[in-house]
Amino acid sequence: MFIGAQVSLYPMTSDFVGVITSGLAALTPYQDKLRIETDDMSTLMVGAPDPLIDAVRDLFAATARLPDHVTMHVTLSRGCPGEPDDPSCRCDTLARAQGQPLKERQALALAAVRAAPDLAAPIDVQFSLYVLGQDRHMDEIYGCIDFLKESGTFLKSKNFCTRLRGDAGVVFETVRQAFLRFGPAEGHVTIDLTASANSPSLG
Repeated sequence: MFIGAQVSLYPMTSDFVGVITSGLAALTPYQDKLRIETDDMSTLMVGAPDPLIDAVRDLFAATARLPDHVTMHVTLSRGCPGEPDDPSCRCDTLARAQGQPLKERQALALAAVRAAPDLAAPIDVQFSLYVLGQDRHMDEIYGCIDFLKESGTFLKSKNFCTRLRGDAGVVFETVRQAFLRFGPAEGHVTIDLTASANSPSLG
């Protein structure tokens, strides 16, 4: 399986270079766990989903703790048939998920969210889950929405997406569980996500 993320950070400040650089510094602990490639458009991260989503979380949390408004766009993908299998992307959660009933996956997801760390970085996220190449994909999406509504991070439903709010630790754990627990374990699943912190429109 191939698992990865394309991440773009958008600081709303004249010191955008400093904010982006400080955010990318948060990826240093993950250099030996992920393949990380940065260019002028985005940063690609490829690897197992636990360090992958931790890295995305830590990158945004580092910038969210600064005073300026910052947003981040993330495309997460697992199981893309157009990419070669990568042994670094091994995921025990997906391996165990084969054949697990939806209710059991929801319960495991909620337990993981309850155990998430507090990173002292309040954020907002809106995201959409796409279960690709499966006839009963809406069963998985509705199951994910039911999980989100019980997660403690659910803010509201919007057209084409779901809005979450809370500390970066619990919000990104909610996203991780949505990514790993819903949709076929060996199938193609993507998430399109936008995160925001320190928006002046909230004041």
